[in-house]
Amino acid sequence: MIFKNSLNYLTQFFFFFTNKTRSLYLNSNIYNKKISKIRNKNLEYKPSPSLLDCLIKYKKKKISIEDFSLNSIWEENNFKEKDYKKLHSFFWLFSLDLKSSKKTTQKIILKWIENNHNYNYKNWDIDILSKRIIAWISNSKLTYEDSTDSYKEKFNITIQKQINHLINEIQRSDLVDDKMIGCTAIILTGLSYKDKSKYLDFGFNLLKKIIKLSLDNHTFPKSRSLRQLNFYLKYFILIREWLKESQTDIPEYIDETIYYLGQSYSLINQNTKATILFNGNNESDNEDFNLYLSRLGYKFKNESNETGGYAVLKNKKIMLVMDIGESPEKKFSHNYQSGSLSFEIISNGKKLISNSGYFQNHQHQLNNVSKSTATHNTLIIDNQSSCKLRKQGDGYSRIEQGIKILKKKIIYEKNYWSINSSHDGYLKNYGIIHDRQIEFYPEKNKIIGRDNLIKKKNFKSSNFEIRFHLQPNAKVMKTQDSKSILIEINDEGWKFRCENEKFEIETGLYFGKKNSYTENQNIFISGMTQKENQTIKWELIKIT
Repeated sequence: MIFKNSLNYLTQFFFFFTNKTRSLYLNSNIYNKKISKIRNKNLEYKPSPSLLDCLIKYKKKKISIEDFSLNSIWEENNFKEKDYKKLHSFFWLFSLDLKSSKKTTQKIILKWIENNHNYNYKNWDIDILSKRIIAWISNSKLTYEDSTDSYKEKFNITIQKQINHLINEIQRSDLVDDKMIGCTAIILTGLSYKDKSKYLDFGFNLLKKIIKLSLDNHTFPKSRSLRQLNFYLKYFILIREWLKESQTDIPEYIDETIYYLGQSYSLINQNTKATILFNGNNESDNEDFNLYLSRLGYKFKNESNETGGYAVLKNKKIMLVMDIGESPEKKFSHNYQSGSLSFEIISNGKKLISNSGYFQNHQHQLNNVSKSTATHNTLIIDNQSSCKLRKQGDGYSRIEQGIKILKKKIIYEKNYWSINSSHDGYLKNYGIIHDRQIEFYPEKNKIIGRDNLIKKKNFKSSNFEIRFHLQPNAKVMKTQDSKSILIEINDEGWKFRCENEKFEIETGLYFGKKNSYTENQNIFISGMTQKENQTIKWELIKIT
């Protein structure tokens, strides 16, 4: 134990010493001279700001640059950390009215350059810097056009200097999303300054590494994150549109990646108004992105019923989604939720059964709560999650012990749907394999579920619960005979039944909206595991 503690102390000291030494180097004149070696090139390709419609949520009412307080805009004491990052990323440029004064906009940028022309750890990190480069170049009508030669020289030098720093640092980042944004900024700079050898080639090589690192053999994010699926699709399309607009050859691997990401997006997100809440996802509106895809001529279609470990069965009225995928590798699991075999049901565009969502702020205690199996529509044994998570030094909880999927079978016919799968998450500690089958009979509007508890040699008797979470606006009521529960969503009525087990209604928390929570209701079946194999059967039947 003493040796282990000593080793941990030495490791912490080593990292502290290394980070301190690197910080001194990044702030030194030697490093500043290194990243200041640029080629005297002018901005040539100026992308259309509308190509970023997929990333930027524009305010309906445009604002004028004159609305900013020019005397205090860069006074750091005036801003919280979140607002500081937004300000220095310059994405607010996309909200400006094009009638705003170019001179005033350029004056603000020039003031920023004067204050931050050298490395500054607060606003030169990968995410902020990359967004700033994208915003400056994409809004060139305000930030660059009709400016003086002196201003253009400072603008061009500052962009290339920041990109040189980005190239030096981007490989050190453990956050793949930041790498993707940084790679996008490098590619845009290469296109805009017509610098293929220094910037564009580096960006393309980095993009290939990102694909290999973070996407699986089926081109789905290894994190199994639906939010990340959308994120990658948007950035790959943005890069492709820049290449197309600048009349630059589009690499085949970019088209291929978009094709497969688009297929997954089509299956999960298109033709539904409700957001699927699995593995770090929050409620989002994809309507604008769907219009963006249509405007640019992207049409995705998926004839399969599974993608990324999600079984998706749907018709015009009902959508049934079930998580039948294995847990991701530890390094991709910082937003993973332990919801193996959980499911959601959407009826006529409204959630009937919904997972509880995700509290994204990893520094908040509700982040861990939202990662637990109990916030999903699945089986919980002994109040334990199917995966074991452990808090890491960076504050994120990552997988320490994951689950394996032992079988899966999907049937999708006109009058009969079935999803059947099992996992080993409770095998080691409780000697139980959880096998779940969900059947849907479209003509009867009837859903039948069977949760099978298959016993193995090391079986240990424990309590179990099976939960069915509802959205906050759903109304639930137990019938007088206590044999069923009525669920009302908008104008629809459904009946829940479970004949041989105890079931109740309980108040819980819903995390569907990003970093917020509200109360919701959930139905839960409870009991004790038995030595013999058990089957817990439940039903959902539409009554109105």
